Amino acid sequence: MKAFSEAPSHGFELINMNLKVFKLIFQGKVNPAKTVGGPVKMAQGFGNHFEVENFFALMATISIMLAFMNLLPIPALDGGHVMFLLYEIITRRKPSDKVVEVAQKAGMLLLFSLMILVTCKDIIEEIFKSFKL
Repeated sequence: MKAFSEAPSHGFELINMNLKVFKLIFQGKVNPAKTVGGPVKMAQGFGNHFEVENFFALMATISIMLAFMNLLPIPALDGGHVMFLLYEIITRRKPSDKVVEVAQKAGMLLLFSLMILVTCKDIIEEIFKSFKL
């Protein structure tokens, strides 16, 4: 029962932390390459042995992070759809289908590129760690 009472505050702490990190990244005070992790980093979050509490905590963290990232104003994400709706509200006209299509493709290209980059970064770091003497 303790988890149910602490979950909302933990979720809001994670969202607040994400907002602070994004602010620091845009201010140039934090290097995004050092703060971003992919599947390898997530797997390392489990440690050397499986514990149910760690599993559910990590899954909750990933879910909250995905929800936060989904709201960013990147076309192809929900935040991108909100961005187009705000454009439509402000200008009182719908963006052309071609503009939306190109923006969606660019958004997907950006997302896929980031996923590949983060995954490759994690793998390359692990390979170089194993070669250290």
